[in-house]
Amino acid sequence: MSKVRLTETVFRDAHQSLLATRMRTRDMLPIAEKLDEVGFFSMEVWGGATFDSCIRYLNEDPWERLRALKLAMPNTPLQMLLRGQNLVGYRHYAD
Repeated sequence: MSKVRLTETVFRDAHQSLLATRMRTRDMLPIAEKLDEVGFFSMEVWGGATFDSCIRYLNEDPWERLRALKLAMPNTPLQMLLRGQNLVGYRHYAD
C-alpha cells in the first residue's frame, strides 16, 4: 500500500490567510521544533506574500527566516510556493 505524505502549510498559508502574513519569525520558532518531530513529508514555509511581508511590514530578512526555520526543523524538508514569472512579487509580466 502506498504511503500518504503530508505537507504542512501553517507557516505560509495559515497566517497568510488569517493574519495578512504578519506572523513574525520569533513567533514561529517556539512551535517549529515540535512540528519537526511530527514527521511531515515537508513544511511549506515561504512564498506567496511572505517575502514581501517580511521586508515591507515586519522589518525582517526573509532569508534569515528560512535559516532560522531550517535550524529549528533540521529533519523536515522545507518548500515554498513559487508564482512563475514574477516569483515573489505582485507585478504581472507579459509572456
